[in-house]
Amino acid sequence: MWRSPVAYPDGSGGPCMLNHCTYIIESETSGNWCFGHTADIEERLVRHNTGRNKSTKGKGPWKLIFKRDFETKLEANRFELKLKSLRNKEYIKREYEKYFL
Repeated sequence: MWRSPVAYPDGSGGPCMLNHCTYIIESETSGNWCFGHTADIEERLVRHNTGRNKSTKGKGPWKLIFKRDFETKLEANRFELKLKSLRNKEYIKREYEKYFL
């Protein structure tokens, strides 16, 4: 399902432009990053910020700082795993600068 591009004034990054996207959210309290992939970034961010995600519950609030769109769930998942394996914020910022919001 393709979604039309929309600009969101709240900085949420809007819906995934293709079918799926890989995202990075950052805790506004600790600065920690959390990686994921989804077909609905808005709903996913709500889930992170309302304590409906086990790994991020009580560690927010969270803000979306990175979003890269993919055509398939598999591509988004593979890229998420690649980012997680890098484990170096500065390298990720440098290599994938154009996807940071």
